[in-house]
Amino acid sequence: MVARLPLIVQSDLTLLLEVDNALFEEARDALVGFAELVKSPEHIHTYRLTSLSLWNAVAAGISDTEILVRLNRYAEYPVPTEVESFVVDQAKRYGRLSLKPAPDGDGLWLTSSDGPLLTLISRQKAITPFLSSSIPPGFRIAPEARGLLKQALAKIGWPVDDQAGYHAGTPLGVALRETSRNGKPMQLRDYQKAAVSAFWGQGDALRGNGVVVLPCGAGKTVVGLGALARVQAHALILTTSVAALHQWREELLDKTTLGPEDIGEYSAQKKEIRPVTLTTYQLLSHRQKGVFHHFEHLDQHDWGLIIYDEVHLLPAPVFRLTASLQARRRLGLTATLIREDGRADEVFALIGPKRFDMPWKQLEAQGWIASARCHEIRVRLSEAGREHYALAEDSERIRIASENPAKLRVVETLAKEHADDHVLVIGQYLQQLEQLSTALACPLITGKTPAKERERLYQEFRQGRIPVLVVSKVANFAIDLPDANVAIQVSGAFGSRQEEAQRLGRILRPKSNGKTALFYSVVSEETREQDFAQKRQLFLCEQGYRYDIAHADEYGNPIESSLSPVILFPGAKEESR
Repeated sequence: MVARLPLIVQSDLTLLLEVDNALFEEARDALVGFAELVKSPEHIHTYRLTSLSLWNAVAAGISDTEILVRLNRYAEYPVPTEVESFVVDQAKRYGRLSLKPAPDGDGLWLTSSDGPLLTLISRQKAITPFLSSSIPPGFRIAPEARGLLKQALAKIGWPVDDQAGYHAGTPLGVALRETSRNGKPMQLRDYQKAAVSAFWGQGDALRGNGVVVLPCGAGKTVVGLGALARVQAHALILTTSVAALHQWREELLDKTTLGPEDIGEYSAQKKEIRPVTLTTYQLLSHRQKGVFHHFEHLDQHDWGLIIYDEVHLLPAPVFRLTASLQARRRLGLTATLIREDGRADEVFALIGPKRFDMPWKQLEAQGWIASARCHEIRVRLSEAGREHYALAEDSERIRIASENPAKLRVVETLAKEHADDHVLVIGQYLQQLEQLSTALACPLITGKTPAKERERLYQEFRQGRIPVLVVSKVANFAIDLPDANVAIQVSGAFGSRQEEAQRLGRILRPKSNGKTALFYSVVSEETREQDFAQKRQLFLCEQGYRYDIAHADEYGNPIESSLSPVILFPGAKEESR
């Protein structure tokens, strides 16, 4: 009997992948490069092909031929001709339009070998404002319209291949150290070298912009340092917080030949502009009387490279500002190229396409990130709580579910079970976090915690003097806590897939003792929070993680069932997703 293949490709561009199939993992890894995961219940995972997923695939070096080969390799039935046509059409759209220096040196040139396409583009209302005159075959574009044009073209389905080149910026002699300041060998890992090369290309106008996607703990910062060493020019680095800014500073001093005098901090406390300057998205997008004063001040410097840390978090004002930065090389770094607001196409247009991606499980298998197990613990609301939830407005229900008092008992149980571990308790609502901090007799870090106090507490946690730390969403990103090996999530930002992945990322630094990291998500059963939890887990399921599901009653006590036992929630039983 011939074994069934795991994939069904449907004419509506959805892909159904059977989990209980020997080829599931192999097929999943083949799809990750060009398809988006939509949902992942127990037995069938659903993916979708989109224009953006295919453009990113082609930009990362996966051809339409290779995409179709992968689909046919794992498909149980013939791939519909509608799907084949869509793949070929969208893949060939990337690069049909090119943006180059104008032949006469005056401005830029939007050009194509496809005359009818140029005519079609020139008749689009969203595009005509940017076409200043005709330069056959194509149109002259004012340099200041470069980013806005790329945005507009992506939105109408015709991504442009930007070959207009980049301003070199003020030269800067910088190299990676052979050994870090603490004596450790400093050599880029193979995948980090590949990421830098994918960004840089041959160093010509074809590359020097784009996004590198690597999981938390895999050394995205080091990729940024490698790009800086390739560009050899003054750089502006945008971060999510002052704490992240300071971590970048330490990495620059530890792993490059730059000295303290070469690195500037542009924050609320300091306004230094030096060859490598670090700032935050919040400060860059700060506006007074309609004017972005800090951006205008920084924009006057002769940068050759701009690095966007956690690029998926770009606030809307920075999108607009980034449209004017197209003459500088741009590198985006992220673990999850996901935006819940649907603006991933703007990251694509303004920062650049995805240049490099690597599956999380592949890095785990190679030992570059810690192995991890994910658990979802569903806790009942009390009868009074259910009544309150039923009568509440929709906008209030998620908070009622998130602050379910029974979660406190669950967290206390887990904290006792992990008394010898480094435990992060992560949540969204301050009152809930304050209660947990009191019950667990441990410090709390929120947005109100002064930067120096935050960094002191993080340092004591790293050193083991604080075994448990309660943190708000300020710890979602860019915080290096290498010894953290247990995370307990008690509430979150609705159905945010990137937040789920970032929180797991807090515990994925490789452990010196080889321990498996454990991620617990505590949710209220039969509420919107449970629905949101399923959406939050999509990206991690796509990366190969599974959630073991346990149940607790309204008092936080484990509930027995006939299923296999939960490893670290005594007496409970589990199912799996």
